[in-house]
Amino acid sequence: MEYTIQKLAQLSGTTKRTLRYYDEIGLLKPLRINSSGYRIYGAGEVDRLQQIMFFRAMDVHLEEIKRILDEPKFDETEALRSHLDGLLNKKNEIEVMIRNVRKTIEVKEGRDTMTDQEKFEGLKKEMLDKNEAEFGKEIRQKYGSDAVEKSNKKFMAMSAEESEYVGTLAGDLIDQLVKAVEENAAPDSAIGKEIAEKHKKWIGFYWDQYSVEAHLGVVEMYVADDRFKAYYDQHKAGAAQFLRDAVVAYLK
Repeated sequence: MEYTIQKLAQLSGTTKRTLRYYDEIGLLKPLRINSSGYRIYGAGEVDRLQQIMFFRAMDVHLEEIKRILDEPKFDETEALRSHLDGLLNKKNEIEVMIRNVRKTIEVKEGRDTMTDQEKFEGLKKEMLDKNEAEFGKEIRQKYGSDAVEKSNKKFMAMSAEESEYVGTLAGDLIDQLVKAVEENAAPDSAIGKEIAEKHKKWIGFYWDQYSVEAHLGVVEMYVADDRFKAYYDQHKAGAAQFLRDAVVAYLK
């Protein structure tokens, strides 16, 4: 079956503007343009839009979606399995949060008690599940499942004070990265050394055991993997590269 842009927008719950934008960036081209100048979409385009919307629901950037879908070895069935895993992770996250909120209500009403650790359990689990869905496969391949599980266990055991400190440390790291890039600082400068030391301290809260080799491997991923790179570069273009270079200069 074929659809005009208006019909496809209605069918999918998106907008004509979004579909036009997808066309402009080459993410979803119409099957053809009819004699009246209307975009016409066929079965293949409908399936591709479904995949796009699945990926968007997982907060994958449009550039990354295009790269994935245009990959010659892209396996639609395997992608659907991955989407299903992601949805099941989200379901688990929601169930943990529901239990957390319910217990918090019971505490407020004087029907139960709750430790500070329990107050953040749902939020921490949500963060771990999100990271697992987005980066888990690569991290496990690089460092092994045992190291990842130990890291996750250490993170879940963090006290409220430790979690707050780590959050502040991460924020300071980003602020210094932005400043260093804006000032065109050298990676081996004083601010570069500070950034590297902060990053080492930050990962120390997550890793069961520190090693220079592992630290170098992580920062290499910041520039080699677009997803990691986008996390830092969203604050300032070039931030991921500076962080990598600063850590390499510091460790060597």
